[in-house]
Amino acid sequence: MEPEHIAPPPRPRMHKGAFAVATLVTGLVVALIIVGSRGLRDFDSALIGYAVASLFAIAVLLYRYVLWILRPPTGRYFRAGWSSFFSWQNFRRFTTLVPRALWTDIFAQTFILKRSLYRWVMHMSLFWGVLLSLFVTIPLTFGWLHFTLEGVDTYRIWFFGLPLFTFPVEAGIGFAFFHALDITAFLLMVGVVMALWRRLRDSGLLATQRFGFDMVPLVLLAAIAITGLALTASSMWWGGRFYWFISLTHQVTVVAWFLTLPFGKFFHIIQRPASIGVTLYQKVNQDRERGEQQTVGVCKRCGEELPSQQFIRDLRAVLQDLDQNYDLGAHDNLHEYCPRCKRVLRGQAYYAMMKKRFV
Repeated sequence: MEPEHIAPPPRPRMHKGAFAVATLVTGLVVALIIVGSRGLRDFDSALIGYAVASLFAIAVLLYRYVLWILRPPTGRYFRAGWSSFFSWQNFRRFTTLVPRALWTDIFAQTFILKRSLYRWVMHMSLFWGVLLSLFVTIPLTFGWLHFTLEGVDTYRIWFFGLPLFTFPVEAGIGFAFFHALDITAFLLMVGVVMALWRRLRDSGLLATQRFGFDMVPLVLLAAIAITGLALTASSMWWGGRFYWFISLTHQVTVVAWFLTLPFGKFFHIIQRPASIGVTLYQKVNQDRERGEQQTVGVCKRCGEELPSQQFIRDLRAVLQDLDQNYDLGAHDNLHEYCPRCKRVLRGQAYYAMMKKRFV
């Protein structure tokens, strides 16, 4: 059941392609910073640390993401997903499939709710806490968004150098704007506390988790939320005391989180939208084969329906690209089993090898 060969490393041209895309897009972001901040006139020099860390994260995230989609498995499904998306026939038949997938896989993550309510609330708090914080901080950091005082108690909001609208400071919209990061910090703390509680008490997680990969990102998020709330407390209740030290600590933790983002667990936030393409690819091929009255494959162990014959053919091609062979002997192959049965077979093989040492 083990592959005969280890998967080859990415080819040099894949690295060059990923580097070119990362460089091009990062350069475009730098140009947008200059344009959006009106030649850096609206750029706050006090936020340069955040800006540099953001650009680094963007460059490395793009490099890793492009390298990921250029690999044989993801590349094949990536191309197939876009091919299905741009098909007019598929659009007519599956108009609501992509919006539903966006809701269930990204925005509401209802697939986690099926596992447990606790995990769903935890993931929702972390996801929206991080995402909404980035929606606020990135435009402010790059100078795309700023506020100017007009009159005694009225502010005007500017975006990309264009005036949008005015709002009173004391009104609800003013409170929401100036305390948006406090709201996201509270939301983030809910998710972090729930995640840490689960990771410190779940025996399965304690046995498999890695401190640097699983725990450090959560600790950094907690530090970001706590120091961010402390900044508000210093300006509103402490008369500005400790503000410089808290702001420096906050900036260090934010920069540290940005620097670890491409290499840590939260990289899956960038990868997750690709699941929509896989959902479309599987659904389109299943329905097409049923419409053509083709035989849909089933798991050889439990009889559960496999995604599609096209999926099996693509899986065979991917394994061939990777020079891997999962032949089980006697005209049997691992890709003819569903994911659950693959895990069962692997466990049985491990038990047969380890015997009493298995437990």
